[in-house]
Amino acid sequence: MNFDTVYQYNFPTTIRFGAGASNELADYLQKHNLLHPLIVTDPVVAQLDFFKKIVKGLERKKLTVEVFHDLHKNPVKSDVYKGTDVYDATGRDSIVGIGGGVALDVARAIVLRVNHREDLFKYDDLIGGDVYVTNEVPHFITIPTTAGTGSEVGRSAIIADDETHQKRILFSPKLLAKIVFADPLLTMDLPPFVTAATGMDALTHNMEAFLAKMPHPMCDGIALEGIYLIHQSLEKAVNNPDLESRSKMLIASLMGAVAFQKGLGVVHSLAHPLSALLDTHHGLANAVNIPYGMEFNVKGFEEKFRRIARTLELKEESGEAVVQYLFDLNSKINIPHRLRDIGVKEEHVEVLADLAEADFAHPNNPKPVSREDFRQLYTKAL
Repeated sequence: MNFDTVYQYNFPTTIRFGAGASNELADYLQKHNLLHPLIVTDPVVAQLDFFKKIVKGLERKKLTVEVFHDLHKNPVKSDVYKGTDVYDATGRDSIVGIGGGVALDVARAIVLRVNHREDLFKYDDLIGGDVYVTNEVPHFITIPTTAGTGSEVGRSAIIADDETHQKRILFSPKLLAKIVFADPLLTMDLPPFVTAATGMDALTHNMEAFLAKMPHPMCDGIALEGIYLIHQSLEKAVNNPDLESRSKMLIASLMGAVAFQKGLGVVHSLAHPLSALLDTHHGLANAVNIPYGMEFNVKGFEEKFRRIARTLELKEESGEAVVQYLFDLNSKINIPHRLRDIGVKEEHVEVLADLAEADFAHPNNPKPVSREDFRQLYTKAL
């Protein structure tokens, strides 16, 4: 594969993938007579040179651009309401999400809210709220800047309550972007920590999707290839990045998000409470927890783990070898092995276990996970 060339994939939506793909945004907007885009990004990306270059490129084409970047590190409902107010007040006709999972989740939630003005959490998929997503939505475009969440190809947004911090899922096929411009050049200057944490997030998506209990052979195949690409590229992308490693990580991230329509599992239910309670970076939370969550899942699913081990090119094709691989990979990319090293204390464990038990991800885990299981997993990882 020539990573200097822009390719087009049409799964699950139109994806323009390759170095320089983001340069096509202005022409695309003009072609579709979308002259007043709202760009949703986070406060960090908004200050970066490549982002300013994108905005200037749009303005040179006589497009009137409004940027909204007033987002929390873990997005909450008020972020979505503020963004919708900006959309209304400035007469926008489309939404472009540029960033990682936070920016793309908020952008997608604003897409929903523009023509659906009931309380945002009425549309929570976990209570059947998707049936209320009946109106048209604005034209939506995504440009990822990290190789982690894969939110650019998602149909859902995870938004937390401002007060309780409970995470809700807003879902509808209508929330899928019309087109994705996936440009690995936008990830080249990511600091090593962000590359490592988001990369392990992508690996978690692929591994948990492969193990999730719902039968879905197509997602299984995508997940295994995503695991292989990350195995080939993550360590290099963190420690000595080049276009090939960054490109492989970006496509593997996309693949993980496609695959996890099958479901996630115990690792995400361990990770989500860390973000809610302690504001931990989601990718970092997954990275520290994934060896422990995978170890929990091995018994009874040895054949699945043999296939993962084979994909990772391990000498010993076993679940134990996969778990050791994950610990070793974390070491190579400077991710700590213990929750205590990322701010978790013993007094947090009981609350974390309550939140994990209530989380939406673990019902898709290949085996049931009880509150006591979560308590023991947190204690072991501490």
